[in-house]
Amino acid sequence: MTESLYVGLMSGTSIDAIDAVLITCKNGGITLVECLEHPIPLNTRQRIAALSSPGPNEIEVMGCLDRELGQLFADATLSLLEQAGEPAQKIAAIGSHGQTIRHRPRSAGHTTEQSFTLQIGDPNTIAELTGITTIADFRRRDIAAGGEGAPLAPAFHAAVFAKAGTNRAIINIGGIANASLLTGQELLMGFDTGPGNTLMDHWVERERGKRYDESGSWAAGGEVDRQLLQKLIQHPYLKMSGPRSTGKESFNLNWLCSHCPEVDSLNPQNVQATLSEFTAATIAHGLSISSVNVTEAYVCGGGAHNIDLMQRLARNLKIEKLDTTTALGIDPDWVEATAFAWLAQQTLRGLAGNSPAVTGAAGARVLGGIFPA
Repeated sequence: MTESLYVGLMSGTSIDAIDAVLITCKNGGITLVECLEHPIPLNTRQRIAALSSPGPNEIEVMGCLDRELGQLFADATLSLLEQAGEPAQKIAAIGSHGQTIRHRPRSAGHTTEQSFTLQIGDPNTIAELTGITTIADFRRRDIAAGGEGAPLAPAFHAAVFAKAGTNRAIINIGGIANASLLTGQELLMGFDTGPGNTLMDHWVERERGKRYDESGSWAAGGEVDRQLLQKLIQHPYLKMSGPRSTGKESFNLNWLCSHCPEVDSLNPQNVQATLSEFTAATIAHGLSISSVNVTEAYVCGGGAHNIDLMQRLARNLKIEKLDTTTALGIDPDWVEATAFAWLAQQTLRGLAGNSPAVTGAAGARVLGGIFPA
């Protein structure tokens, strides 16, 4: 198999930036060549956040934002290639996750409605502006096959992080957290565990005007409110098992303030500490209800930089080894974007990108639509 270059683009539920990576794929191996964080303008982030909940004139707003994000993803790609010194003609394909604005899978409990997931960032625009074949809309085929449409990264985690004779968990902590459980070289299961950074980010922004709690230093100086924590962990999603996924529709600031109105009368720093503990506890709970005796766990995503959260996670997990995916050869900031570059390769080769054991789909499916250059 000859060496091929792929671009992966990712914008997650935190809406902090577009992560862009350039990778080589050869003989089943992956090498990260270049990476770049492309900013999303504040006004765009605000409109994405607003569109994530029902509102007026949604089709008009979504149509405009879809094209705008397509242009931003194209800009990120061209900047990445300029930085890497590689021409567009050498790239086999772009794998673009897009920006999720709604995620309503079966596990969300909308029994009278169709399950669906929706990501925007027009791939036609990306292909037109970059001159590179673009693969996008990865999640909806899995939904059509009866799956959750998420998480999709576990299949990639198994391909690059599994190790014979070792039970590993790969934990991605973005806006929402998810875990992949690997028994030797087999992917046993994967699922969203619940909130990742989303509640902590929204709370510190409301209380301190900051987009995130750097290193978790504010949370580290607070005390966990045990009554609030007990109330938070009663969320119905946390009682589920089997294939499941969630999003900001279930864990957001409005939910926090309506479900726990007492937060407005508590010490804000203690609330932040409690939210950090809540994230760590729900990740640990997700791993504990599986049949896998995990001995080592590796964290990726923005949460890997939160020292307070990592310390809480270590206390909650009580396992032999907790580290970031740097120890496995990929910086935690770039794992998800790399996953979508890998998924693009799977699609072009006619290979499945989902894992039915993870999503609950009726079977393995080739994911994504191909938008030729």
